[in-house]
Amino acid sequence: MAKSSGQKLKLLYLIKMLRENTDENHPMSTPDIIKYLENQGIHAERKSIYNDMECLADFGYDVVQVQSRLGGGYYLGSREFELPELKLLVDAVQSSRFITTKKSRELIRKLEQIAGKNDAGKLQRQVYVAGRVKTENESIYYSIDAIHRAIQENKQISFVYLDWNLKKQLVPRPNGNKCVSPWALIWREENYYLAAYDSEDRVIKHYRVDKMGQAEVTDLPREGVEQFSQIDVTSYTNQTFGMFAGEESVVTMEFPVRLTGVVLDRFGRETDIRPMSEEVFRIRAKVAVSGQFFGWLAGIGQGARIVAPEAVQKRYVQWLSDILREQSQEAE
Repeated sequence: MAKSSGQKLKLLYLIKMLRENTDENHPMSTPDIIKYLENQGIHAERKSIYNDMECLADFGYDVVQVQSRLGGGYYLGSREFELPELKLLVDAVQSSRFITTKKSRELIRKLEQIAGKNDAGKLQRQVYVAGRVKTENESIYYSIDAIHRAIQENKQISFVYLDWNLKKQLVPRPNGNKCVSPWALIWREENYYLAAYDSEDRVIKHYRVDKMGQAEVTDLPREGVEQFSQIDVTSYTNQTFGMFAGEESVVTMEFPVRLTGVVLDRFGRETDIRPMSEEVFRIRAKVAVSGQFFGWLAGIGQGARIVAPEAVQKRYVQWLSDILREQSQEAE
C-alpha cells in the first residue's frame, strides 16, 4: 500500500480498531495502536496518533483517553448500540420463529461485530437457536421487502399461499394464488402476518408471511383504503385469536379475579373490567368467534365462562360437547 494511500485510510482504520478492539476495560496503548497501523501498512508516530484521536473526537466519536502509570491508552466510550441493547436484539432474533436458523446465526454474527471482540463472547453465550422451532422458508425476507415496497408505492402484491404436507414440505395451497392490497404487517403470537384487502371478497384478511411464496409487487393500485381505515389494528389483533378469522361478536365473559393479568394480556389494558364480587369480574369484548377463541377460554379452566350472547354461549357448549364425545368414543 502506497504511503499516501495509507495515510488517507488512517482515520478509518483507527475508528475500526477502536470499535472492534477497545472498551472501558480494554483501552489500547499508543505503541499498540502504532503497531496495529504498521500491520495495515501505515506508518504513524506518537504525536500523529494524539492528533488523530482529537480529530475523531471533534467529529463526534466518544474517544476516551486513559492516563496511568501503566501506560493508559484509548477506547471508544459509547457506541451506536450498548451491550444490553445488543443482548435484547439477540434475544429477539433467537425467539423469532419467522427467522430461520441460518438467518438467525447470520444476524447474530453481525451483532457480535457491532459489540466488538471483547463483548462478542457475552453475546455468543446466549446463542441457543438450534433447538428452537423456526420457519424454513428463506424467502420470507424477500416477501417482507416486497410488502414494504408495495405499501410505499401504493400497489397490490401477488403471492402463492403455502401449506405444510405430511412430508414436512411447504407446498402451494389449492387455489393459493393471491393478489391483494397490503396495508399492515402485524407481529402476533410469534408470527408475522400481513393484513391486506381482498378485492374479490371485499374484506380485510390476514396471511402468515412465512407461508407466502413468490411475493411480487404488481402494477395494480391498492384498494380497500376505506375498509382498512375502519380497523383499529391493536383491537383487531386482540380479538382475532391465533389470528384465525371468525364471525365478529361482542361477547360478555366472566373470570375469577386471579385471572385479571391473563385477561389484560389477551385483550389489552384498555379493557373495561366490571367487578361482580370480590372473586369474580366481567368484561365485554369484540372477538372473532372461532374454535381458537373457544380453545383459549377452555384452556384457562374452571371459572372462565361466556355470559352473553346466548347464541355464542350455546356454540361454546356444543364445541365442548363435540370434543368430549369424540374423545369418549376413542377411549371406548
